[in-house]
Amino acid sequence: MRKAAELGAVPFDIPGVELTHKWERCTFDALQDAFDLHGPALDRLACIVRAADTDRNGIAPQAAGLLAISMGLSRLYPNDHEMLDAGMLVYDALYEWCEHGQGEVHKWQAHEQVALPGTRA
Repeated sequence: MRKAAELGAVPFDIPGVELTHKWERCTFDALQDAFDLHGPALDRLACIVRAADTDRNGIAPQAAGLLAISMGLSRLYPNDHEMLDAGMLVYDALYEWCEHGQGEVHKWQAHEQVALPGTRA
């Protein structure tokens, strides 16, 4: 809190501040509400983030993957700013999927044997 005051910053995702977890909602929800950032794709993304961030993966099947990626990023980047930079691509890609990619599916058959170059099927 002292550092946020020194920097004129808005603290978030820590106990006792306005922009943090409240009941079943996470900091992403608080940020959405505080800045009135809503829309179909962003609300879908919020559901995935909420599920991953509150250990309720059952409300969004994508949440387990997002949680695994987030935990991996935390291990790869001990510096929060570096982790944020690296993670932005993940959230941008997930937002794009929420906006335009939900109907897309893989068209290959998992049970088909496909020969890799230099091998036999």
